[in-house]
Amino acid sequence: MSKTSKARTRRTIAVVYDKGAVAPAQFAAGLSGLGELLFLLPDSAHNEEMLPLLEHVGRTLRLTGDPETDIARVRAEDPAAVLTFAESQLGTTSALTTALGLPGHSPETVLMLTDKARQRARLAETGVDRVRSITLTSPGEWARVAAEVGLPAIVKPLQGEGSRGVFVVTDPDEVRRMVADVFVTADATGTTVVAEEFLQGRTDLDFADYVSVESLCGPQGVTHLAVTGKFPMAPPFRETGYFWPPALPDGLEDEIRALTGDALRALGVTTGITHTEVKLTPEGPRIIEINGRIGGHIHLLGRNAGDVDLARVAGLLALGEQVRLAPFHPERAHFVFIGLGPVEPARFLAVHGEDDVRALDGVDGYRGFTRIGEDLPGGVNTQILNLVWGSGADHAEMVALYDKTRSALSYDFAFPDGTTRTLTPAELMR
Repeated sequence: MSKTSKARTRRTIAVVYDKGAVAPAQFAAGLSGLGELLFLLPDSAHNEEMLPLLEHVGRTLRLTGDPETDIARVRAEDPAAVLTFAESQLGTTSALTTALGLPGHSPETVLMLTDKARQRARLAETGVDRVRSITLTSPGEWARVAAEVGLPAIVKPLQGEGSRGVFVVTDPDEVRRMVADVFVTADATGTTVVAEEFLQGRTDLDFADYVSVESLCGPQGVTHLAVTGKFPMAPPFRETGYFWPPALPDGLEDEIRALTGDALRALGVTTGITHTEVKLTPEGPRIIEINGRIGGHIHLLGRNAGDVDLARVAGLLALGEQVRLAPFHPERAHFVFIGLGPVEPARFLAVHGEDDVRALDGVDGYRGFTRIGEDLPGGVNTQILNLVWGSGADHAEMVALYDKTRSALSYDFAFPDGTTRTLTPAELMR
């Protein structure tokens, strides 16, 4: 324990913590008043770094990694709720809530939420969405990609988030060249990767050809709070920003919500907030993947567009309380801009234009996300330098503000070849 244990009269809200979709200061504010915060900490470099802050915000309890030991230690704390905002901790959280009889994802549901192959299989066997998909455990199996999935294909780790290790391959020679990269990147799950059918998006849309759906699941059933529009991705699959409401043709949003509801039911999701990514194809919406927690930084849109703290809502759901929210239909067009790091390894030296961005009419907030002096690994995952959020009267004004934000910012990096370069967001998105 980080603090001396004392008799407590307040109920305890336990958060299984690791790097996730909501920063600790933000979800601590959202959970304020619901109970005393207890951070359950798996062993990780991030948690060691964050320990002083976590101890300042609440109490801490280190997890051993042994399920029986950890369940016994957490049971002794008698928490009223256990939840997480980290994709990597969904399994640990489910084991705890199941053992303690608290609301949460069942172990079977968590397996399907975190294992992309199991998720695809369940969606196919229930008739919700059929996407050709196979798992590969060694480079020698690459011939199966073209034969069983077809090309182009998407290749990604069995588990993961933030576009880490996601590749698109278009021909057999390219598949062979990428073998080393793909299996090295699949470090979270040993050597298992998933290859699946490439879903071709619509070309007649004003923004990106995919969206996400933010859903509330609880005793009241499922409410799709919002369909989130996306700005076009940076290659290969790096997110650059998102917005509410989406800019979609009439009727398409209803199709997206219906598909998402069917998918959540197929996976047995009954508790919490989910984040479902949906591809918009000429044949209709298709599931990309379903995540069993709040989407990254979606809480910013909730606070600014819906005046709702989704971290608090997640806490209430974990307590088993009934939460009724109407779907969000903001009058203004609210957005979040993501400042991306380079795909090459580099040291982050400086950012320019922060004050200019803060002064823009319509910008509501700015947050640096990567420390100056930090060494960035590069690669195809979404490395976030900073976030900017705000709104315009409509989508046209939102786009103009988004473009002004990109034009105002630039970043300095030192690269391994000894060069130092200043790059703009537009250059980093190529």
